[in-house]
Amino acid sequence: MLAAHSLSAQPVPAYRLTMSVALGAPDRWDYVVFDASSHRVFAAHGDRVSVIDGHDGAVLGQVEGMPGGTHGIAISSATGKGYTDDGKAGIAVAFDLKTLKTESRIPADVDADAIAFDGATGHIFVIEGDPAKITVIDPKTDSVIATIGGGGKLEYAVADDSGAVYVNGEEKREIVRINARTNTVDAHWPMPACLSPHGLAIDVVAHRLFSSCVNGVLVVVNTDTGAIVANVPIGKGSDAVAFDPKRNLVFSSNGLDGTVSILRETDANNFVPVGTIKTLVTGRTMAVDPETGRLFIAAADVDPSATPGGRPRPHPGSLKLLFLDPVH
Repeated sequence: MLAAHSLSAQPVPAYRLTMSVALGAPDRWDYVVFDASSHRVFAAHGDRVSVIDGHDGAVLGQVEGMPGGTHGIAISSATGKGYTDDGKAGIAVAFDLKTLKTESRIPADVDADAIAFDGATGHIFVIEGDPAKITVIDPKTDSVIATIGGGGKLEYAVADDSGAVYVNGEEKREIVRINARTNTVDAHWPMPACLSPHGLAIDVVAHRLFSSCVNGVLVVVNTDTGAIVANVPIGKGSDAVAFDPKRNLVFSSNGLDGTVSILRETDANNFVPVGTIKTLVTGRTMAVDPETGRLFIAAADVDPSATPGGRPRPHPGSLKLLFLDPVH
């Protein structure tokens, strides 16, 4: 444990809103993904994925044609393709990264949701929440090469790019580890303090996973052993976690509170809440540019006619992508 004076000597991170990019309708949205190689932000909403320049906020185009709703996004730079899904139809959709035109529609399963790219194999892992399955795609051929059973309803996934993919087991409060080379589940790690894990991020250097839970807790898990390292309080309504490796900060976007919780990784075993960023109620999904520290948060204005105490209802057509930059 670090001494109190050493923690207090570190500055409290501060962020400011530098840009708000209008995305508009459709009003239902899901994940936000930042691609460092192109410096583009991909935001899934409704029947499309909006593509935004991560530097200047220009909307570069749309990937369209998924009437059942998009959710996850993954980028395969080596093959020049991105991947999203039509969750209702139960398919994965490959699109050209240059033209943003769809190229292939690949059978998956209903409730196709999060999508992860594994750098060790080059494969795409499509997480199907309710069926508790993972469809593995080879982007060289856009063919399904494996289907993996997860053992219970699933949520977000991340890869360590060394041959392991980690999935939030929402139903059973666990981390499901997949061997990406054999396409088999090789571990189920319980997180008893985590009700309905949703957001997930990874620190590949420290070998730590960060899983956000709907009961206002972020659980830190050792990626080698599955041991629980820490349970840290966060805001309510988190659907995404991001890790900034340059600044050793963990972020949880909390849609019910309209905040981002900031935790500092002081070392591999100590994680300290150090601040809160005010965003917007509904701002539940996010991504980070690991070089600049810029945060990207999808959020919408709240419809004032929504039922008091109920789930926030977005005002039609008000979806936007918030750019929040660290204040140096």
